Amino acid sequence: MEEMFASVPSSDGDIAVLAEIVADVEAVQAQLTAAQVAEMRALARAGQLAEKQAAGSRDTVRVHDMALRSIAAELGGATRVTDRTMQTRIGEARLIVEGYPSALAAWEAGRITRGHVRAIVDAGTVVPVERRGEYEAAAIERCLHDTPNRVRPGLEILAERTAERSFTDRHREAATGRKVRLIPGRDGMSTVIADVPTVIGDGILDRLTQQAQTIIDTRDDTSVDAVERDRRGIDEVRADVFADLLLAGALALDPTATGDAPGTLGTIRAHVQVIVPALTLLGTDDGPADLVGRSPIDADTARCLAANAPTWARILTDPVDGTVLAVDRYRTPWPQRRFLQARDQHCRWPGCRRAAIRCEIDHTIDAAKGGPTALWNLAHLCQRHHSMKQFTPWKVRQVSGGVLEWTSPTGRIYREDAPAPPVAFMPAYTGDAPF
Repeated sequence: MEEMFASVPSSDGDIAVLAEIVADVEAVQAQLTAAQVAEMRALARAGQLAEKQAAGSRDTVRVHDMALRSIAAELGGATRVTDRTMQTRIGEARLIVEGYPSALAAWEAGRITRGHVRAIVDAGTVVPVERRGEYEAAAIERCLHDTPNRVRPGLEILAERTAERSFTDRHREAATGRKVRLIPGRDGMSTVIADVPTVIGDGILDRLTQQAQTIIDTRDDTSVDAVERDRRGIDEVRADVFADLLLAGALALDPTATGDAPGTLGTIRAHVQVIVPALTLLGTDDGPADLVGRSPIDADTARCLAANAPTWARILTDPVDGTVLAVDRYRTPWPQRRFLQARDQHCRWPGCRRAAIRCEIDHTIDAAKGGPTALWNLAHLCQRHHSMKQFTPWKVRQVSGGVLEWTSPTGRIYREDAPAPPVAFMPAYTGDAPF
């Protein structure tokens, strides 16, 4: 069934109004940033005051806790939140103000956002205190030109490289706690939670999504009465497929089946996109690999995936900026696709991080308008943003190195660089000759 879309209309007056709204939002955002930073510094001072009040006491820990509770209760009463919530916020404020002063300054200056600071702090929990400054400087640099959701996986891998215990060691220990839980809910519903390794969870969701989408795509609403039409959304279909597979080992109803023969639905397998450092593959390094869209995964899992994968790609990156220079791969039907997946990693709309294997390859200059199927004219876009490119006033231009320049309806340009792989290696040199 074909769907018809109409382009979003816009006039010069609408664009002028939108430009004014954007400017107002930017001004408000600057005011919010100033207020939030000031509040964070004030809360940190509250925590420092509690520590000062407890100094010199024989029972410093208990006295400090009581002082902090009292101060938190006072602040909570003034701001109408519980003292427990305020105590947590005081602790977070001290961690940022005292532990990550450069990130706080960058946020205050508008170079990064609160979300970036949160990502830096969350990833930095594994970083030893003596190496925190080194990590913080590198993390801020990574945050300058991308959104928090995009930089978070790279920050996690960066932090893991400085951790006292390797990610792989910690994963082996954490994996012993995998389990399935059932949490009763309301209205006859319950939530099933499975604590599993990330790559397994990503594969489970991917397979369910593929199967659910196949079921939706095979619908023939014209052959049934309107009352009998399958109106389930993809979330509902995913949940039903999940239940069928676990309870019966197969789908109760496979719309792809023909006659008595099994359908193609059961042959669908999960796809995951992983970037593994060469040294990790060789077993000489236990650093984490990057599961695109989730990140990170442990070295043992990465090596297992590489050993059993029917296809894999070797990526040569620039030693300075990490951009993809070349790709080779075995048993691939389309060399362009493997190059683009390695280069793009995810949807190339600003801020989107949907993995490339779940996106569509778009012609920057539409093929219908003469745009060639060439690397310099191709990029991955998820279905949502592919449609926005087609049916809204947003425009895009691709320049060298896979860089996309998106122009908004108000004329603002948002540069979308080709992402550098989160794991990269500098060339080693022996004397004057490269190794």
